[in-house]
Amino acid sequence: MAPGSLHVAKHPLIQHKLTLLRRKETSTAEFRTLLREISLLLAFEATRDLELRTAEIETPLEVMQAPMLEGKKLCVVSILRAGNGLLEGILDLIPSARVGHIGLYRDPETLQPVEYYLKLPDDLDQRVVIVVDPMLATGNSAAAALSRLKAAGARRISLVALVAAPEGVEAVSTAHPEVPIITAALDRELNDHGYIVPGLGDAGDRLYGTK
Repeated sequence: MAPGSLHVAKHPLIQHKLTLLRRKETSTAEFRTLLREISLLLAFEATRDLELRTAEIETPLEVMQAPMLEGKKLCVVSILRAGNGLLEGILDLIPSARVGHIGLYRDPETLQPVEYYLKLPDDLDQRVVIVVDPMLATGNSAAAALSRLKAAGARRISLVALVAAPEGVEAVSTAHPEVPIITAALDRELNDHGYIVPGLGDAGDRLYGTK
């Protein structure tokens, strides 16, 4: 993806599964399955620009030069807690990826992020980092997470969100203009409580069956 770009994934399977996720009658079990499936599809979009090298291999018929991924393994960083719903699908596709976690919650009064946990792999400066968070609402948590990753040495970062609001995209793009954003939908706006509308509700609550 180009630096600082917004990419809305329009693949029919992604859009169909997102519609099923949005429905209020979708059960917790169905929500988990659909989110995992969509995250795998979004991972294709987020990794389409990975660098390749050529390696010599032997097929059952002959020796050939074939493409393989270049450099160190990816790092996927989940913004807790709902980010884990996207994380699992990406790991289905890239099981060797390193994993990091950033714990952030949104203060209900200020809507600003408060950090409570941080655990990241070493040598982030040598890895492509994919940050995952289902809902890019105000963008404050995502922007804070990106700042922490940069402080830890990350240089090549992209952000994957299931659904984004224009306000969140603007906030992240302003704070981190070089970070591409990949999402399944750019929704209309935020409501007075900072929720994306039409959205799909609180992704964490729907994922884990909590209120």
